[in-house]
Amino acid sequence: MDELQRLGPRLRAARQDRGWTLDELAARAGMSTSTLSRLESGKRQASLELLLPVTRQLGIRVDDLLDAPDRDPRVHRTAIRRDGMTIAPLTREASEVRAFKITYYPDAPECDLQVHEGHEWLYVLSGELRLALADREHVLGRGEAAEFETTVPHRMTAEGGRPCEVISIFNTVGERLHLHRT
Repeated sequence: MDELQRLGPRLRAARQDRGWTLDELAARAGMSTSTLSRLESGKRQASLELLLPVTRQLGIRVDDLLDAPDRDPRVHRTAIRRDGMTIAPLTREASEVRAFKITYYPDAPECDLQVHEGHEWLYVLSGELRLALADREHVLGRGEAAEFETTVPHRMTAEGGRPCEVISIFNTVGERLHLHRT
């Protein structure tokens, strides 16, 4: 039963991690705000009928809300290839901090500078990365790191004729922009 008592706070944390209000998530999930509030506070018994639409909107699984003592520590998420890069998730969807191995390819089309809420940290594993921050450009090589506010217009591309592999860490706002941008 302890596990069920932790479900509500985990649900609340996942919602807050995305910056959503109770009203926003309730509307997305097709339920009343009071029902969602009672789920988060533990005053309403959780059922699949209530949890499935909420977890779908949050982009997590019901399992992510539960504590499994023998949970497999390996991350099983599929890499995404788009816009001249491959993005391989290194953390679970429910993690508070998101880490990715991103490969930038030299033949990728140049995209516009991006601006979004959040903070990003990156570390170059191989190749060279051209990091544009507002009107300045930096070339980072293997073993170099950078940290910046993502409210500064930015763009990352491979420098030279070979791919660049980077470990990138950011919050869920940054993840949504990198993975779900249209």
